[in-house]
Amino acid sequence: MRLAAIARRFYLEGRSKVEIAEEFGLSRFKIARDLETARTSGIVRIDIRLPARLAGEQSERLREAYGLRRAIVVDALEDPLETRRALGSVAARLLAEIVRPDDVLGLAWSRGLQAMGAEMVELPRCTVVQLNGVLSEHTEAGGSVETVRRVARLSGGAAYPIYAPLILPDAATARTLRADPGIAAAFGHFDRLSTAVVAIGGWDEHNSTVYPALTPRARELYTALGVSAEMSARLFDSEGRRIHTDLDERVISIDTDRLREVPEVVAVAGAGDEAKARAIGAVLKSGLVSTLVTDGDVAKVLLEGF
Repeated sequence: MRLAAIARRFYLEGRSKVEIAEEFGLSRFKIARDLETARTSGIVRIDIRLPARLAGEQSERLREAYGLRRAIVVDALEDPLETRRALGSVAARLLAEIVRPDDVLGLAWSRGLQAMGAEMVELPRCTVVQLNGVLSEHTEAGGSVETVRRVARLSGGAAYPIYAPLILPDAATARTLRADPGIAAAFGHFDRLSTAVVAIGGWDEHNSTVYPALTPRARELYTALGVSAEMSARLFDSEGRRIHTDLDERVISIDTDRLREVPEVVAVAGAGDEAKARAIGAVLKSGLVSTLVTDGDVAKVLLEGF
């Protein structure tokens, strides 16, 4: 009876071991031993239940296969829009858990990250920084600037948006824009990032927001160099190796060297076809990503051969 009473106070009433020890006239070490006995004897049974739409086994296999800090796999839904919304919702809950007060949070943009911003309901006070420029065709739907501002308002921290295009026609224009005080202020926070949230794109019109923004000549050239994936307009081959091109100097975006120094890099990527899944796998091979939020269909492709 005593074990059950102690367990009830600790697990159900939330009282501390010190408080329980005082009530029962025992040492807190004795209370700790009694709680352990209650678990081993079956008086207390701890049942961890994942939300129904999370695939726990797939998540663990994916984490181990790619050496990630964590992998979160959401059950793929029939409608890709609903899958994307589910990814955003899970990513929003994850950030609420891992972001600490006074952190510097960096946000890239994708439709999944836009959904994340819309789903977010709580976040510790932190500085929110935009990681790359804007793709003009997505601004009306609520682009990266609006997502950064919304998340910053929610947290009560400062926002550093980037009011500039992601891709410029030449390197000189990009250099001029990087020197703009507002853009320079955002870039100045890159070295202090605690967490960066990024998206991963494939290399075709359906799976990338960067590919359609390029000229046909640029697409042809980069494809010939072996590009199969992109992340924040940085290009990768199928083995996760960076492919350097003139695009490096024509974009307003965090570079991979700085991204590699960020303690936590969360990729929210999914709701695509097999080509998108293989692009995600390519970027995972680069070692830049520490946490992946994806869906079951993508995870199935990523786990082939493991």
